[in-house]
Amino acid sequence: MSNIDLDPSAVARRIEEDDTADLFVLDVRTEDEYEEWRIGDSTNLPIYDELLEYDYSTLEAHLDELPTDTEIAVVCVAGITSTRAAAFLREHGFDARSMDDGMNGWGRVHRQYDLEDAGGIEGVVQIVRPGTGCVSYLAHDGDEAVVVDPSQYVDRYLDAADEYGLEIVGVADTHAHADHVSGARRLAGELDVPYFLHRDDAGELENVTTLEDGEAIPVGERELEVLHTPGHTPGSVSFRFGDALLAGDTLFLRSVGRPDLEDGSEDAVRTAASRLFDSLERLTDLEDETVVLPGHFSDEPVRPLATELGDLRAAATNELLSYVADGDEAAFVETIVESLADEPANYNEIKQINWGKAQPGGDVEALELGPNNCAAN
Repeated sequence: MSNIDLDPSAVARRIEEDDTADLFVLDVRTEDEYEEWRIGDSTNLPIYDELLEYDYSTLEAHLDELPTDTEIAVVCVAGITSTRAAAFLREHGFDARSMDDGMNGWGRVHRQYDLEDAGGIEGVVQIVRPGTGCVSYLAHDGDEAVVVDPSQYVDRYLDAADEYGLEIVGVADTHAHADHVSGARRLAGELDVPYFLHRDDAGELENVTTLEDGEAIPVGERELEVLHTPGHTPGSVSFRFGDALLAGDTLFLRSVGRPDLEDGSEDAVRTAASRLFDSLERLTDLEDETVVLPGHFSDEPVRPLATELGDLRAAATNELLSYVADGDEAAFVETIVESLADEPANYNEIKQINWGKAQPGGDVEALELGPNNCAAN
C-alpha cells in the first residue's frame, strides 16, 4: 500500500470513532453496486465506467460539491478507479486518498473489542467485520481459549490469542454458515484441536466433535454450555458463558436468524420458523442480566455489539422478539414468511464449502463479499 492509499481498517476505525467530520467517504462505483452494499455515511458519485476510460468530466463537474477542508477517502471495487479519482482530486487541491483494495479490502476488515473493558463481561473478545456484518468470538479463561464462528481469515484469531497470551484449545461453529466461509475447520486443523459443531449441521463432515443440547465445551476452569436452538438451521446452537450468551444466528439485536436457507419452500420455512420461535422462547426465559452477543449485525452503530436480554426485550426495536414475548407464534411466522429479503450472495456455494462437499477455489474471498442478509426481516 502506498502512502497515498488509506488502509480500510483505518477507515473503519475513523467511522466508528465518529471521526467522520474529518473523513468524507466518496464511493465512485455504479449506483446499483452502491445501493446493494456500501459503507455507512458515504456519498455515491457513480462514475466508475467513466474512470475506466480516464474520463474525469463528471467528477470535475461535481468538484464544488466536495469538501475542501476534509480528507476524502475514495472507494471503488478494488482500488483501481478510486486511485485515478483521488489523483485527479489532489491535482485540484483536495486532500484525497484511495481506500486500498476498495470494497474488497473493506470486506476483510476485522475490528476487535475486549468485552471486559467495554461491558464488564469477563473472558470474551468480540471480533467484528464491519463490511460483512459477521461477528465472532474468543471465549477464554486462564491461558486457554475457544474460538467461536471464525472467519476464513484465521490469522486474525491467532494474532488475538497471541496478544492475550492464550492457547486456542478448541474451535466451534454455532451452525453451518451460509453467508461466509467458516475458518473453523482450517483453524482447528492447523492447531490440532477439536472442531465443534452440532450433529444436525455436521452432515458428512469428518474430524468433527459433534455437540448436543446440554453438553459443554471446556475452556480453562469454565465452559461453554451448549443450548440447541434450531430454526435458522437444524443444528443451530447458542453458547452460555457465564452471564454472556453467544447467540449465533438465532438472536440478533434487531432481528432473528432467517429460517429459509436450508429449504426455501413455504411449508419448510413455516416449520423452521416455528422451531425458531420455540428456541427464542427458551432464550428469553434466561435472566434479564444475560448479555446477548449476536453472530451478525446490520447497521447497528454500537460497539461492541452487546445488549442485556432485559433491555433487548424492553427496547421494542426487535419486532420478531416482541412476538415471542407475547407468545404470538402465528404473527411471528407470518411476519417472517412475508418479509424475507434476498438470500446472501453465493450462499449455496458457501454452504457446500462449509459442509465439506466442495473445496474452496481461488475466488473464495470474493464469495462472501456483499450485504449481510442473514436476518429474517
